Amino acid sequence: MLVYFEDARRFYEEALKEFEEGVRRGDPYRVRDAAEKAWNAVVQATNALLLKLAGKLPSSHWERRRMLRELEAKMPEVGALMLRDRYGARERHLHEMVFYEGVVDVEDIRYELGKVRAYLDDVGKLLGVGT
Repeated sequence: MLVYFEDARRFYEEALKEFEEGVRRGDPYRVRDAAEKAWNAVVQATNALLLKLAGKLPSSHWERRRMLRELEAKMPEVGALMLRDRYGARERHLHEMVFYEGVVDVEDIRYELGKVRAYLDDVGKLLGVGT
């Protein structure tokens, strides 16, 4: 389980580096790749959480959303964090809008990277590990 969370941390750190480098160089492709790495950090953190709390590794984004919904219904501390909504928002903004559609708004992406950090922090607390 922790290997997934370690992957999440690493993808997030790499996303930050790639984002700053892409902005500095004016390279929209590097910025788009950074957004995809940040999205993968969310996916890996979610995998770690679901493996620990549900005992299963999801096989798709749909299954992750379903499992998060079920956890939110069973566990008030998970429900209060609204992880399913946050997962879906990062998917839309980072994966779909930035990476696939090429919408490169630097300040919006910077904002989204902060949201990823908050997601990792919250998942880390649920897992009992620091970020």
